[in-house]
Amino acid sequence: MKLDSPAVSKNPGILKRMASSLTALRQRKQGAKSGHRWRNARTLIGGAIKLLRLCLAQIRGGGKIIKRGEVYYLPLWLVIAGALLLASTVFWGDIGRAVLQTIRPSPRTDLAAFFAPAVQSWSDDIARWAAQHVVDPQLLATVMQIESCGHPTVISSAGAQGLFQVMPFHFAEGESMLDPNTNAKRGASFLNYCFDAADGVIGLALACYNGGPSVINQARENWSFETRKYYRWGVGIYSDAVAGHARSETLDQWLTAGGDRLCNSALTALSENSGPASEP
Repeated sequence: MKLDSPAVSKNPGILKRMASSLTALRQRKQGAKSGHRWRNARTLIGGAIKLLRLCLAQIRGGGKIIKRGEVYYLPLWLVIAGALLLASTVFWGDIGRAVLQTIRPSPRTDLAAFFAPAVQSWSDDIARWAAQHVVDPQLLATVMQIESCGHPTVISSAGAQGLFQVMPFHFAEGESMLDPNTNAKRGASFLNYCFDAADGVIGLALACYNGGPSVINQARENWSFETRKYYRWGVGIYSDAVAGHARSETLDQWLTAGGDRLCNSALTALSENSGPASEP
């Protein structure tokens, strides 16, 4: 029936009933939509609860794997063993260490006892530099250990300078590259850059420090032999340091591989010079 028909215009009651019917229809539609949304929400919540129950049941599977219907129940020890196995592989090693670094309350401020004597002689300076540049002192000491073993004036064949073997292009014009404080400033700055570029993964940050930022996105088999060695030495020594070990087998291996010559040279240089840096 048309709203402008004579029958409607002569009978206002029809208009009221039609308006009432339209209102009721709108309310039913809105109620249907609301009910549909509520049903969807209940379905999602129910699915989440079922998934949670399944996960708990899987973990509480007892001492062995059992099957009930189409579901396999795994014992808790197997879940933990699998996680440890993944964390121990080469691919996942850095991730595990990154998690440990995240949950560790605070970095040790005293250097691990196994660092070479020449590195230990810089302990107060390392603590100061670490605080100034927001770097873990154990990580800073690890880099110094591998790069110079505490030798303040050593220069590599590639031109890397001083305690942290910083390349010349990292310095500002006019800076003294062999000045311990300046060298530490530039070395810590590049180390922080690598740390951020590697998303906090220690091994990748150390590889970046040695081989440049491009190695972060490369497969490890494509790294140079030197960078692969640096990664292995650095991660092993640093891990032992943050764990508070009195001895590091990785450092012993590094010394045997030729590091002892660098450390002897560092002790000689320190005995001939004034020693560790004074605070600027």
